[in-house]
Amino acid sequence: MKALAAIALAAAGAVQAAPIAYRTVNVDGVNIAYREAGRADKPTILLLHGVPSSSRMYDGLMRKLGDEYHLVAPDYPGFGNSDAPDAATYTYTFERLAQVMQKFTDAVGVNRYVLVMQDYGAPVGMRMAVTRPQAVQAMIFQNGNVYEEGLGAMWAKRKPFWADRAAHEKDVVAAHQSVAVTRARHIGTDPNVEAYDPDLWMDEVAYLNRPGQARIQADLIYDYQNNLAAYPQWQAWLKQHHLPTLVVWGKYDPAFIEPGAHAFRRDLPSAEVHVLDGGHFVMDTKLDDVAAITRAFMRKLPAAAAR
Repeated sequence: MKALAAIALAAAGAVQAAPIAYRTVNVDGVNIAYREAGRADKPTILLLHGVPSSSRMYDGLMRKLGDEYHLVAPDYPGFGNSDAPDAATYTYTFERLAQVMQKFTDAVGVNRYVLVMQDYGAPVGMRMAVTRPQAVQAMIFQNGNVYEEGLGAMWAKRKPFWADRAAHEKDVVAAHQSVAVTRARHIGTDPNVEAYDPDLWMDEVAYLNRPGQARIQADLIYDYQNNLAAYPQWQAWLKQHHLPTLVVWGKYDPAFIEPGAHAFRRDLPSAEVHVLDGGHFVMDTKLDDVAAITRAFMRKLPAAAAR
């Protein structure tokens, strides 16, 4: 019966979900958790997650693409299942996260890759690209913003915090750790609320409210102003290197709005841009679409650039 079932699946063109290995590697004394799928001799895709998520957000995509590609998705320090050193003694900035992720790639032997960046993944990944451009073969942005046009109205609320951290930190952190704000980050303005699994944000709320997280998250939110200041540098880098680029955007994202997706074409006229009926984490509801778009993009890359 098992043999007949396998034949039936093959005849239907079904692709078996790729298994995922859940591993840990030590980077400068910090245990970095990561997920890995696919054979290491296949083209490598490095996936950098957003806030307040972890490599968990890529689990479904890795299972879908692991038959054809090698996928590696780490958790930043302070996120997911990685260590969360005390912020009193460990510096939580995007520059530090990028440095750790660069060392992570060395530790796991990932030297050439297609870089996937979602949300926080964009400022982490762009710093990595600027530091070691020879490692990046192509770029995929999923609601990973590097243009002022992509900044939604919510960013105006960050400016008082950046101007006077002490006066606003308590309120900013309380909102960031709340169920309401974490839920809204996923759903955004999507009218199809029932398509979203509540576990998506309830799991994140649990992580956000672990001991020490208030200071870690506050440090990164405060440091985010330096990402906006770096936008012109990153845009110049994109224009100079002109790598194959895919942009996949959920149009219901109030944080990073749709004009940010189209802005990539200013510096990368050949960029492939897809705007989907999804939210900030577009794979919440459009995983199959994102997987198909990503696979098609990867298959179009020159053989040398896909390895």
